[in-house]
Parts: sequence; structure tokens; C-alpha cells
Amino acid sequence: MLLPELRALTVKQRNVVLADFLGWTLDAFDFFLLVFIIPEVAAEFLPEVPNGATQVGLAVNLTLAMRPVGALLFGLLADRFGRRPMLTIDILCYSVLACLSGFSPNLTTLLVLRALFGVAMGGEWGVGASLAMETIPEKSRGVVSGILQAGYPTGFLLASLATALVAKQIGWRGLLFLSVIPAFLVLFLRQRVDESPAWQETKPTLIESWKAILRHWPLFLFAIALMTCFNFFSHGTQDVYPLFLKEQHHFDLATRGTIGIVFNIGAIIGGLIFGSWSQRIGRRAIVIAA
Repeated sequence: MLLPELRALTVKQRNVVLADFLGWTLDAFDFFLLVFIIPEVAAEFLPEVPNGATQVGLAVNLTLAMRPVGALLFGLLADRFGRRPMLTIDILCYSVLACLSGFSPNLTTLLVLRALFGVAMGGEWGVGASLAMETIPEKSRGVVSGILQAGYPTGFLLASLATALVAKQIGWRGLLFLSVIPAFLVLFLRQRVDESPAWQETKPTLIESWKAILRHWPLFLFAIALMTCFNFFSHGTQDVYPLFLKEQHHFDLATRGTIGIVFNIGAIIGGLIFGSWSQRIGRRAIVIAA
């Protein structure tokens, strides 16, 4: 039985939520595939280097470092050209770049491709969330925010499943080839998702977008600081955890993937519960409680 906030959504609004959820899910799927296979990549590219996994891990750092660039770039373009077309382009970019990283002949190529992937990855959440939140009723935003947030651990969960079930059969390059799957989401976006009605009414120019930021600069800086802390906590642990399991506990790929399945189920449950509660007792209280 659907929550009242979800029952209030029209079919078109639900399509937008579904598209954004899948876009965020598959974005995370492409990102976390590499996290599981760092030791295997190091074994191929740097077989004689004692700290090879650390050097390969730089690919993850570059992806994260380039995400703010992508967030700003795609955010400004979405204000200029619309949410739906930029979300479509963004999904195509991160799918192709992540897949191409499976063809990397050496570590340098892999690092460059994962940095470019970070630009596209950074654009997905902001544009997708804007499209969703500007489309749905205000009373549904808390519940929908929880659903959208659950997309990230869902992507991590799918990456864990792929690692546990097929990594031995297809190898680390085969896992990265699976990154092309999100590109098919574009077909759904083109056929079932409408442009944000809020954007259609305003269509802000670049100058207007910056003016809106400057008018609310304290909140803008606070949000950046808050999300920096959140990401410091999450990426500072989850991104290196599979490597920790390999180096400290000597678990194989399948076991690492299975453990990833367990903690991501918890994260999905948390996103759904806290998002629903935020609609009833407020966003700030729920963030503090979480």
C-alpha cells in the first residue's frame, strides 16, 4: 500500500521520480564497481609495485575530486537548457566513460577516464533532484527525497551483487563493461519524462542563476559545508572498505560483494524511513537524528 504522499503523485510525476531514482542508482553502480576491483586492477597494471592498490585507488579520488566540477557545470547548463535534456546527456556521458575505463590499456588511461567520469557523475544528482523536486507536490518532497537517497546504496548494492555473482566469470574488465547499462535509461527519459514545469515557467539566464545563489549565500555555503562533512564520513569509509576486506581479511571478490550487499540493505532502509519521517517532523530534526 502506497503512502499518501506517493498516492498523490500523477503518473507523469511518478515517472520523473522513477527516472531520477534509476539515474542515481545506476550512477552509483558505475562508481562502486571500481571500488571492489582495485586489488585486481593493481595486480594487472602494477604487478611489481608493493603499494599498487594505493596508486589504483587514486582513480576513486580523482572521480570524487571532479564531482564538484560536474555539479557546477551541469547545474548551470540545466538552468540554461532544461533539466531533462541535461540529465539525458549526463547519463550518456557517465555510462560511456565508465564503460570505456574497462578498455584501459594502462593505469594512466584509467585515471583520466575515471576523472572525466567524475565530471559526469557530479552532474547527475543535482539535475535529477531538481527535475524531481520541481515536478512533485511540496507535501511529497520528504518521502520522495528518502526514495531518491536510497538510490545511491541501491546502486552500491547492485555493484555488490555483480561482484559477488559474476566477477569470477567475467573479470574486472567485464564488470566495468556493465557500466554501459545506464545508457538504456535514456530511452525511458525520452519517452516517459516531461520537463520540469518550474523551469518552463522561469528559464533563468546564467546571470539570474548566479544572482539567486548570491541572494542566499549563507545557506549556499552552509549546504556545501554540510554535504562536505556527510561525504567525508561516507566516502571516507565505504570507498576503501572492500580494499580493507581484501588486504586485512584476505576475502575474495565474492565475499567482498556479499558483505557489500548486507550494509547497503541497511542504507536503503535508512533512506526510506528517515525520508518518510522528515515529512512529519521536519527536515532539520531528521538530519540531526540521522
